[in-house]
Amino acid sequence: MKKLILFVVLVSVLAGNRLQAQDPVAKKYGDLITPSDLKENLSILASDALEGRETGKRGQKMAAAFIKAHFEELGLTGPVNGNSYYQPVELYTSIPGDIYIKAGQQKFMNFEDVVFYGNGDSGGEVSLPLVFAGRGRKEDFDQLGSVENKAVVILVESEENFRDPMAIARERKARMVLLWNNKADAFKELVNQFKGYLGGGALSLKKPEANSASSGIFFVSTATATKALNQSEEKLLKATNEESKKGALKKIKPTSLTYKTAMDVKVLKTDNVLGYLEGTDKKDELVVVTAHYDHIGKRSSGTGDLINNGADDDGSGTVSVLQLAKAFATAKKEGKGPRRSMLFMLVTGEEKGLLGSDYYTQHPVFPLEKTVVDLNIDMVGRRDPQHKDSAPYVYVIGSDKLSTELHNINEAANKTYTNLLFDYTYNDQNHPDRLYYRSDHWNFAKNNIPIVFYFDGIHEDYHQPTDEVSRIEFDLLAKRAQAVFYTAWEVVTREQRIQADKK
Repeated sequence: MKKLILFVVLVSVLAGNRLQAQDPVAKKYGDLITPSDLKENLSILASDALEGRETGKRGQKMAAAFIKAHFEELGLTGPVNGNSYYQPVELYTSIPGDIYIKAGQQKFMNFEDVVFYGNGDSGGEVSLPLVFAGRGRKEDFDQLGSVENKAVVILVESEENFRDPMAIARERKARMVLLWNNKADAFKELVNQFKGYLGGGALSLKKPEANSASSGIFFVSTATATKALNQSEEKLLKATNEESKKGALKKIKPTSLTYKTAMDVKVLKTDNVLGYLEGTDKKDELVVVTAHYDHIGKRSSGTGDLINNGADDDGSGTVSVLQLAKAFATAKKEGKGPRRSMLFMLVTGEEKGLLGSDYYTQHPVFPLEKTVVDLNIDMVGRRDPQHKDSAPYVYVIGSDKLSTELHNINEAANKTYTNLLFDYTYNDQNHPDRLYYRSDHWNFAKNNIPIVFYFDGIHEDYHQPTDEVSRIEFDLLAKRAQAVFYTAWEVVTREQRIQADKK
């Protein structure tokens, strides 16, 4: 046993030593990722001319053409259908029509007192029994008995924290979920935000079916919740705050609810953009580097700057992928190319629900079982308020979730070459912001492909017209992109394939 332990320790030490001293070859190509090149490309992708790169719109298609031209210039090949750089993605856009909730004879209209978040058409009015489920915890639902084929109202503290109670409601087979935030200002802000986001249509990979509105949810105002439940706000809050063993929620008398969700469904065409670099002796294995090149487009109304340029989100990740592609393509031309093949993939529709990466993993160009790792770069050009005065940093998410080996390589590569502060705050899968599930790496992770997600945090210009090139820290962006490069270099050149941990 002692000999076995000694052997394991020795192997670990030798594996770690490979990254303790800089490899001059890796350093040569890592140095090709420069602030000036990143700025040159980002100044094009995040310019007003591309109109915010909204999925399916003209600006997004202009960005796709720019990315394709970059891959062509580097000598990468188009791997789709023989020689295309574009992977077509057909989406369905569901444009809201006549949508409301009716309590008694009073109607509460969409984008006024309610917001419907979904793409299902109810096929007319639907009437259901309605119950109040407090904060939507397991112990709250346990008070109510069966909620199957009923509508439930759940009190949520914010619109960021509805997923867990909604999941429980669906598990209990509730047909419709109404999420109630009793803070008037927060609800008004939500209405304004979602009107801009959903007013032009929600997107999906699957064509919505008639009579499928139960797949959506309603966010509702206090006026809507109290009228629908025929109770005062004070009584509902008191029942919510009572200990579950007192059964206060089941004492709230059930009522009934009628709703309608009418949708106009149209087809929207867009593309993922893929550049392929073939490896040498291990070319059947694939390493994927991703970022999303779409953003949220232009504001529909208002004054001043209406274009959401998305310089950080995710122009910064997009230009990082382009520069990694340049570094590896140059290495190959000089006879130092990767042993494993590489796919540099800029995906569409991330802002609409991770749609482009979801489509790729459902229709992979290369077998998923041959896909070794996904390194995903989403927002890496700024600082968040928590790191205003800190040393150069980056948030690292998910590196240890599926492969301890990948996590250790990522750590070692950083310590050897870039020495960034790795912040793991968002690495907790139960963190309220749930960032592990909110970018394109997730569609690989859920297929048991090891991932690393690199991120700079939420700053004041997130999803605002002020997310512009002038606010990017290009020296910091270059260092973060280099950190991804050195991890990728190790993964594509090492002898043994990265393995997912055994469950």
